[in-house]
Amino acid sequence: MRIWDIDPGFLNDKSLLGEHRELHGIVSIHVNGKKGYARHPETIRWKFALTGLWFRHELLVREMGLRGFNHHSPLDPLGQEIAWPDIFIDPPHAQFLLLEEKYRDKSQGRIPLPKNMLELWACHKYSVMARDPECYRSMGPRVASGQISFEDLSLKLAILLRTRPRSGRLVNALEHMWGYVSDKSHVHRIGLGPGLLFREIQTLAIGQKVEYLCRSTALGELGAWLQESQNN
Repeated sequence: MRIWDIDPGFLNDKSLLGEHRELHGIVSIHVNGKKGYARHPETIRWKFALTGLWFRHELLVREMGLRGFNHHSPLDPLGQEIAWPDIFIDPPHAQFLLLEEKYRDKSQGRIPLPKNMLELWACHKYSVMARDPECYRSMGPRVASGQISFEDLSLKLAILLRTRPRSGRLVNALEHMWGYVSDKSHVHRIGLGPGLLFREIQTLAIGQKVEYLCRSTALGELGAWLQESQNN
């Protein structure tokens, strides 16, 4: 039983669907009093972070949608403010290593597992831009010059992606992503709100196989935050 802390885009189809199934099991334990794996460390660490578990579910659902999977088991919000566990079963960098071993000679996810810091940074860039422009500007040179380790970078990214993007910063990131697909679109950018703009970017990135965007965490996770903001 495992709920991963890295972006669902790194999971292959089997792991993605498996986590979704196990997440529903953990929710049932906490909400409905089911026993099952009630004493499992993964179950215990989410006890006081059910809103974060709910949002992890929304991230999984977004990723499933990108891959063409149907989803018929929605979760009602489990609270208001999103809270996350303060511990990891395995730190994020170790989770990448676990998946590397798990996927040896097997298919990978939408986003290939990063072989180095440059690849790790590249697939997270727009997710970071949507939250912390200063971090976005400073992190590239730090990564290129080796001033930060893979361990520290993966931890920083996992924690940063748990934060809600501010509206203006999110739109700024979408504008940069739009630059990769605008020449392929038949709609006018003017008048498109963030939600419609994001869906157009998704559709074109997947349909036209725009590799850089297809390997971006932002292509999935920003959609979950957009939906969460609309619901609130």
